[in-house]
Amino acid sequence: MSDAAHAPHTPTAAGTPAAGREWLESAKDDIGMWSAAMPKDADGHTIDWNWARALDLAGGVGCASDDDLEPDATSDLHELIARDYAVRDRLESIIAQCSTAFMTDFDRIIASYRLPRALAYANRRLNDEIALLIARGVAEGRWTVTEERRRRITVSVLHATDGNDAALADIQDRSADVANARADRRSRQREQERAGRRDMMRANLGSATSQAGSATLFGDDKPAQSASPQPSRPEQSAQDVANARLRDYRKPDWRDAYLPGRDIDTVMGIDIETTGIDPARVYVIDVGFEFMNMNPDTPTQPNAYRYEQDYYEAGDAYGQARLAFGVPARAARLDNRIIRDLTGIDVRERGPESGLRLFDEWPAAQQGLLRRLETQPYVAHNATFEHGFFMLNVAGYAESYRAGNITIIDTMPMSKRWDPGSEPDNEHPYGDNKLDSYAKRQGALDPSRNERHLGLEDAHIMLVAMKHHLTDLRAEGRGPWGAGGTSGVGGKRCGRRW
Repeated sequence: MSDAAHAPHTPTAAGTPAAGREWLESAKDDIGMWSAAMPKDADGHTIDWNWARALDLAGGVGCASDDDLEPDATSDLHELIARDYAVRDRLESIIAQCSTAFMTDFDRIIASYRLPRALAYANRRLNDEIALLIARGVAEGRWTVTEERRRRITVSVLHATDGNDAALADIQDRSADVANARADRRSRQREQERAGRRDMMRANLGSATSQAGSATLFGDDKPAQSASPQPSRPEQSAQDVANARLRDYRKPDWRDAYLPGRDIDTVMGIDIETTGIDPARVYVIDVGFEFMNMNPDTPTQPNAYRYEQDYYEAGDAYGQARLAFGVPARAARLDNRIIRDLTGIDVRERGPESGLRLFDEWPAAQQGLLRRLETQPYVAHNATFEHGFFMLNVAGYAESYRAGNITIIDTMPMSKRWDPGSEPDNEHPYGDNKLDSYAKRQGALDPSRNERHLGLEDAHIMLVAMKHHLTDLRAEGRGPWGAGGTSGVGGKRCGRRW
């Protein structure tokens, strides 16, 4: 498709940027430093930064007007979707590379993360437009839609009502193909890097062997085998499979960086609810946070806070806060049944008429949250989820994290590493580390109840579980107090590299 076809048309209904959106156009002032440090996108394509500069980030980067979204509009629906997908594919390949470029910019060419936040802001609205255009096609009887899981990504697939699916090939969602191809490339790159390190070690150490002389010094190599043929191994038993699965489960992995140290004390627990899982496509609609001291010797603060769940007791928690946010008008037109069933939040009631502000348009709310995130370690369950949304929603967060001012602790690796009840079984072949399960095992949630899926309530049971868990680990000399434990606060923190 030509660049002309890629170029977005500003929707005719686009209005003047409202309060909280003034920064969007000024974000393009940063393109010079981004282009110097990031010439290629996440798919290895050279970025046309002039194309990015021409985008109307505040007014809209989609090709459709509000009239185009209505069933039986006279506009070419197929062409509108194709053009919007072309813009989104191009935009998201830039956004996907920004975090790596920013965090590995050791010369500090890129001073601000404002531009990726602006691109994500525009991409969320574009994503709403695509969903409404697809809904128009359903209403007009052109196609039906199914959700299909393709490896780790779920995409919407269109099925032509006349049976001619081939005619829809250029307006099918390519997100899974793109994401899986990127994951495969990263896997190959990591393996090449590991192979390079092994080759370098061999070159440096030659034929050095261990003292016993039975194996090389390289963990990836096996001891020399005798020349006599080995008997074939019988088919693995179920117990062999279970043992191998457990060994793999216990291997160290990248999440271990988020484990707390034995001096951990005051933390802020936080949980967010969103309209989906991709921070470049969806909105933050609920944030809950509170504070708790993990050291049992730290005095507790009196608190009579009442949670939505009347069987929750505040216990040692204090400073509770619950923040609700809205969605744009187009997003409010989409019935997000999954989120409604999970959280009880109906996004159709979160549009402009609700009076709720949008998180990505509310600088004061972002700055208030950032100050709290910087004050002490923050704790989340599967913290990379919150981290990804903060990077693309909170002004100053990426810069503060890169400067080493933010420490992140994750209770998910606490569950995996230090809670034997999480180990894999037939029902949970990859381990049982959901917040609901962890909280129940640690006595923070009644076994007859379920995780609420609201920010504050989930943050609360997470912190209660964490404190109970740390108390037991301290008494047993395990976890942070065990052989592999560390002093200090612990957690993930971006270290200075200059």
